[in-house]
Amino acid sequence: MTTHRDIPFSLTGIDHVVFLVDDLDRAVTFYREVLGCPPGYSYPGLGMEQVWAGSSLIVLWDTTHPGAAGAVPPVAGGRNVDHVCIATGPFEHDALRAHLARHNVAIEREAMHGGARGMGHSFYIRDPFGNKLEIKGPAEYPDGRT
Repeated sequence: MTTHRDIPFSLTGIDHVVFLVDDLDRAVTFYREVLGCPPGYSYPGLGMEQVWAGSSLIVLWDTTHPGAAGAVPPVAGGRNVDHVCIATGPFEHDALRAHLARHNVAIEREAMHGGARGMGHSFYIRDPFGNKLEIKGPAEYPDGRT
């Protein structure tokens, strides 16, 4: 059995997630304007833009760009990710609902469940390319502590 001592590295969190898109400008607009992700690294020769989600990156790779030829999934319409959870600070639920409505982003589901930071409220939405995102607030405790 492998133990933590046998592994030559330590995990520190998610570095980045790569989403395949077919309209890079539309993708960048969604992630910057709807989610507030600041610009990250840019690779125009690959048809790739990155945006920051806290200390992690979301990579947007345009499958219509010649530089993404190796990134196109083998089966048209196939999925290789169910969803990505984006951790947030505290938020007002009604304010988030209104913000998403202003951007014509439908909320598929709301839930209260566990995550890396504990039990918290989540909103599930999709980006313009069908990628499911979970917007998850911080842990909420019955006694009100944070």
